[in-house]
Amino acid sequence: MRRTSSIDVSWPDGRKGAMRFDARARDLVTPRSAPAVVAAEDWYVARVQADRTIAAIEAGPDRPNVGRLAGERGGGKLRAVLTEVVPEERDGATPLYLILDDFSGVSLIAGWAWSQWDPGWLAQMRARMEDPAMAQAFKKRENVCIGHAPGASAFDLDKRAGEPIAATPAPDLRHPQDPEGWHRFTRQEHAGMRRARRVDVWRDGGLIHIDSAFQDSGSAADGGRTALHEYSLAATADPTSLEVLSIEATPRVLPFVECPSATLNLPRLIGTPLPQMREKVLAELPGVAGCTHLNDALRALAEAPALLRRLDAQA
Repeated sequence: MRRTSSIDVSWPDGRKGAMRFDARARDLVTPRSAPAVVAAEDWYVARVQADRTIAAIEAGPDRPNVGRLAGERGGGKLRAVLTEVVPEERDGATPLYLILDDFSGVSLIAGWAWSQWDPGWLAQMRARMEDPAMAQAFKKRENVCIGHAPGASAFDLDKRAGEPIAATPAPDLRHPQDPEGWHRFTRQEHAGMRRARRVDVWRDGGLIHIDSAFQDSGSAADGGRTALHEYSLAATADPTSLEVLSIEATPRVLPFVECPSATLNLPRLIGTPLPQMREKVLAELPGVAGCTHLNDALRALAEAPALLRRLDAQA
């Protein structure tokens, strides 16, 4: 069973205009001896203001309640709003819930996409830090995650002078010999940000196996893509209790040297039932004990039981 998702962010009216979010997610079952079957597929399109407020949003198929999110702002409180507005999506671990839950993280970092198009982006950021209000806002990022611990390299812009942040080439996630492996992405011909996920779940040797990947990338002026964050995860769980038996994260692309050390705290999650993973990650890996983007990748493991149910239904 494979779940893939993507949130593509663009600026149709230019850099100072509103953002457009094109979000898609799909569950695909691959039987041993039959063609792949789409078990579920959801989407939403949103117009988002620069302050991360949702100006308008539409989702489908047949999700009129999602329109009630208009006026809400991306941030820590949005997930509580999702529980109130679309509880059935969270309870059912639907593809739609994954891309709604990802809204806060994507809206926070989307502006990084412009760093791959504007050579003066970092210099402009440094100049803005001379504004006391901006400097104070930057200071408030301390302790948000291990990459923003006090004294971390994230706060030393001079060490990154003249260099685009995390300009790591990112090959196409879609394999030409596996055309059904991913759902369809939008085309990003100008500045654009994309969060893409893949979660594979299967049974073997009396265990539940999970292999997943998480990537934040931006379009590049040369037509390629560059990555800002990328992790891969591997986990096993007990098929009866659903408790996590093993878990390993591989940092692949991260912006700061401190970020990978968050993986050292993963043993704290051993024994956690998969359905409780969202809450457990927030409780065990808060602040400098975790990496914001690793936590996002880990929290999505809570959806594995729903994927298993869909897998069993097609068996």
